[in-house]
Amino acid sequence: MTSNADFDAWVDAFTADWVRSRPQLATVAQYFSGVEQDALDRQISLANAYGSSYGAGAAAAEAALARRGLDELARFSLADLTPAQRTSAAITEWSLQDAIASAEFARHRPIFDQFVGLHVTLVQFLTSLHPIRNERDAENYLARLALVAPRLDEGIAEAKAAADEGMVPPRFILERTIEQLDGLTAAAAPDHVLVTTLARRLAALPGVAPGRAAELVAAAGDEVRESVLPALARVRDLLAQQVPQSGEDAGVWRLPNGQAFYARELAAATRSSLSAQEIHAIGLREVARIEAEMDEILKRLGYADGTIQERVERLNETLRPSGEADPREAILAQLAAVVRDAERRSEAAFDLRPTSPVAVRREPAFSEKSAAAHYTQPAPDGSQPGVYWVPLADLGTNVAWLGIGLKSTAYHEAVPGHHFQLAIQQESETLPRFRKLGAFGYDPAFAEGWALYSERLSAENGWYEDDLAGRLGYLQLQLFRARRLVVDTGLHEMRWTRQQAIDYGFTAAEIERYVVWPGQACSYMIGQLRIVELREKARAALGERFEVKAFHNLVLAGATMPLDVLGAEVDAWVQGLRGATAAQPRNR
Repeated sequence: MTSNADFDAWVDAFTADWVRSRPQLATVAQYFSGVEQDALDRQISLANAYGSSYGAGAAAAEAALARRGLDELARFSLADLTPAQRTSAAITEWSLQDAIASAEFARHRPIFDQFVGLHVTLVQFLTSLHPIRNERDAENYLARLALVAPRLDEGIAEAKAAADEGMVPPRFILERTIEQLDGLTAAAAPDHVLVTTLARRLAALPGVAPGRAAELVAAAGDEVRESVLPALARVRDLLAQQVPQSGEDAGVWRLPNGQAFYARELAAATRSSLSAQEIHAIGLREVARIEAEMDEILKRLGYADGTIQERVERLNETLRPSGEADPREAILAQLAAVVRDAERRSEAAFDLRPTSPVAVRREPAFSEKSAAAHYTQPAPDGSQPGVYWVPLADLGTNVAWLGIGLKSTAYHEAVPGHHFQLAIQQESETLPRFRKLGAFGYDPAFAEGWALYSERLSAENGWYEDDLAGRLGYLQLQLFRARRLVVDTGLHEMRWTRQQAIDYGFTAAEIERYVVWPGQACSYMIGQLRIVELREKARAALGERFEVKAFHNLVLAGATMPLDVLGAEVDAWVQGLRGATAAQPRNR
């Protein structure tokens, strides 16, 4: 016979094992303490900081651990658990089943690509996420730096095994990744980002003597020269050898069992059972609805002729910084001001807000050309703020988040989007540790759905008053995510070419993101629509008793969870409020 205390002890122990197998995630979450955390801070695995693994070997180990977890979870009777424990059990069960289902297709996912490839995430992790708070952190950095080459070589072996099974990226992806690797290997070791970043961060630490800092930086330079750069060159050689084996077909339908793989990726990304055809239809519907509203606003702004895209580009051209000076610092300052304003405005819709700060920073040069605007969460110990990362390599009119989209993207990535979602989760004093610290990693439907919902909420709450261009920017980015539904399913299910997808209104870099990360682009709109559906269902059931702040408290305080589990939470919340009201005495 098991007890509630038994369940709490089990889920805490099992999820700790789960995180131990992902040292980068353990570091970002600061999941452990003392000697154990320090040991993990010196390791690197073939799983990135957000929990995604690379290759069949890592996926098989993950699936084996997941099966063990499901067997152990089955010992507990849900009826005997508290409501909070049942939610934790549901999150755990869903996450483990998802890991098992995804492992079957581990070799369908490229190891090396320009967006989320192993080489990209390793460099991003070390330069942006590994903490440098003291001398020991720098020593751990060096220990990890020494593991970069072995992990890259493991990735090379996995990529070769995948190629033997017919899993080779399209030619244009290989060429883009080779170009990126050329950039990563162009600088001499002392000038490499893995060395200069460490030097910059050490220079900001008052507790490290200059002589010792110089020793650490020199050691990093030696490691980069002797092991990292040769390993990156080996990755480049592999991809160059694969170019003759590759083709121009963009979608995963080209792979063995590719249709089943895409169905699995859609299910994992959207946390739904929607088919590719259903998602495509939702996209077309939303595109038509949003374009109609945009057309009205564009006409009011004096842009009546041309396609929606053409008119938006003409308007954006008028909003670009003028003059000969580099406008990038001004853009970063403008974004920081938008975030500060959003913090003030959010008080009207949220009474649960994070205490951790959020900063706006430029994306590092090595990844800037292929990067999208994105967010990284604060360090739990406060040593790093949440960061809204902004790629500023391209300031052209076709960059969706610049110009009229500048405000809405800040609301998505920072406040009240990803920053509220992840920082509130991390600061919780009531959640189990595995939920508070995100043991199961990135859930795109919840995370991106909430962030896109945040954009919508800003419009619903009048954040664009007297700002028609800003309102248009919000709609442009909603349109951007709706069109993603169309183009992602078009590429991977309906056999669109890369050029067809570009002609639909996307940059080449955007399309190449969807090619290497199938399904993920669908998580935004599908997740947002589900959250709105749950909100309106609760509003209809509660009537005047519905409070949007309370709804937001429920969504954010419960932390990341599959949307089906969130739906059950909302239903229980509604029933609890209705029951409490019914139990109140009535005046006669």
